[in-house]
This record gives sequence, C-alpha cells and structure tokens, in this order.
Amino acid sequence: MENQNQGTSNQGNVNQQFNQQFSQPLGQQQLPNSTAVLVLGIISIAGCFCYGIVGLILGIIAIVLAGKANVLYQQNPNNYSEASLKNLKAGKICAIIGTCLSALYFVILVIYIAFIGTVLTAMPWGDILGKH
Repeated sequence: MENQNQGTSNQGNVNQQFNQQFSQPLGQQQLPNSTAVLVLGIISIAGCFCYGIVGLILGIIAIVLAGKANVLYQQNPNNYSEASLKNLKAGKICAIIGTCLSALYFVILVIYIAFIGTVLTAMPWGDILGKH
C-alpha cells in the first residue's frame, strides 16, 4: 500500500516538474506577432531568390511588426515571456538579413537589365537586318 502511494507521489512530482519546466510563468503571455515575425524573417531570406521582390516585402513587414512588438515589450516587460522575446529578436535578425539580401539581389537585377538594354539599343540593327 505504501509503495502505491509513493508511486503516485513520484508521478505527481514528475508532472509538476514537467509543467514548471515547459510552461510559462503565470501572468506572462507571448508577444503579439513574435512567431509571425520569425516566420516572415525566415521566408524573407528564402524569398530573396524570387528576384528580390518577395523577400524585400516580407522582410519589411517583419521589421515593422517586430518594432511594434518591441515597443509593447519595453512598456511592460514582466507581462511577456522570454521565449517570445527571443523569437522576436531572431525573427528581426532574419528579416534584416533577408531584406539586405533581397535589396542587393534587386539592385543587381536592375543593373543587369539596364546593361542588357544599353547593349541592345547600341547594336546597329539596321545593318544587321539589312535595312539602310
């Protein structure tokens, strides 16, 4: 009988330790859009290969959302969990990297198109096509 009570007590302790380890403290909540900022930041890095436009748009959106959430955190840091703040910071860093890569890719693309356009307009098309 004693062994059965001890087993139940140990199981209760394990459950309590698990809940303390993986749950947020009472009263704390996630920062709004912290997960969205992380997802948009990661997608902005991958989106830089879509001619820079997709990554640029998503990166800017993520940076704006991160700024708004950061202001909320600065006003009441005790209301929000540390994990959501870490997600927010990681997402903002990814968004900055994605925005920079996308802008660089977009600028290179514009320069390439301008160069090709200049080369094509400088060609003597009249001579090539036989028109004088």
